[in-house]
Amino acid sequence: MKYYGAWPTRIKGVSLIDGPVDGIAVVDKAPGWTSHDVVAKARGVFATSKVGHAGTLDPDATGVLLLGVGRATRLLRFFTALRKRYTGEVVLGSETTTLDASGEVIATYDMSTVTPAQVVAVASQFVGTIMQVPPMVSAVKVGGRRLHELAREGVVVQRRSRLVTVYALGIARDDAGFGASVPEVYRLRVTCSSGTFVRSLAADIGSALKGGAHLRSLRREAIGSFIVEQAKPVEAVELLSMSEAMRDYPSLSVSDAVARKVSSGQVLANEELGVVGRGEGPWAVQSSQGDLLAMYEMYKVGWVKPAVVIPQQRR
Repeated sequence: MKYYGAWPTRIKGVSLIDGPVDGIAVVDKAPGWTSHDVVAKARGVFATSKVGHAGTLDPDATGVLLLGVGRATRLLRFFTALRKRYTGEVVLGSETTTLDASGEVIATYDMSTVTPAQVVAVASQFVGTIMQVPPMVSAVKVGGRRLHELAREGVVVQRRSRLVTVYALGIARDDAGFGASVPEVYRLRVTCSSGTFVRSLAADIGSALKGGAHLRSLRREAIGSFIVEQAKPVEAVELLSMSEAMRDYPSLSVSDAVARKVSSGQVLANEELGVVGRGEGPWAVQSSQGDLLAMYEMYKVGWVKPAVVIPQQRR
């Protein structure tokens, strides 16, 4: 575990010793840290053990990692569901045990004759809804165990392929950054659904080119509307309120009478909650004072139910 820098005693003007802290933190994860390392550090920063994260980043990867603190941990699954945007480098000509630069090289290929046009044409085949097999070194569970735990024991298991969506993919040879002497390096930019492994995508592109490839320098630039330019190192991060953090979902404000029903987790008619004409949800339901009360979702025709109810603190 790595610790550096001073731990703040105030977050957005609120003393940590004044009481519970709740909200979402947009962290720019440093290389060499696991997502769990960031959570552990944040527990010290915010003086609470109630911290979790949405969307694991590999240790070598950098970029946006969203943390939920306090009551906001209940909301993390809604951030995991958002689209992600990544940049990285695809290195043609070698495969690794982990599909990225952290693993051992297990195969090499002469791909010097592969042209940029061929790479672009092959990569375009992976845009849309595709089937993808999770890598062995990943947090996906098979039989109740994480794949990376099995991989450390030298166990390789069958993994079911699953549907993921690549919304946009751009790839180009990185002559500017690396020079024509290393034409096997390509810059990759991907917008994709939750559950997509970019290193699997890089490896699959290499295989489709009749060779092999691995990924390096992965950086997550965005989760939904949370972009890396807004992110900060974990020791300097500030919290967004729960209401502000749910900005990627339609929101609505309810009367005090409806708020009491929402806070008690009642199933409500669409008209009573006020979601008619407001899309298919989930919806962020706020009190008249702007506090997030719950996330509601479709239940059956004409009715909605709470997906998450946020316990309210006394003012």
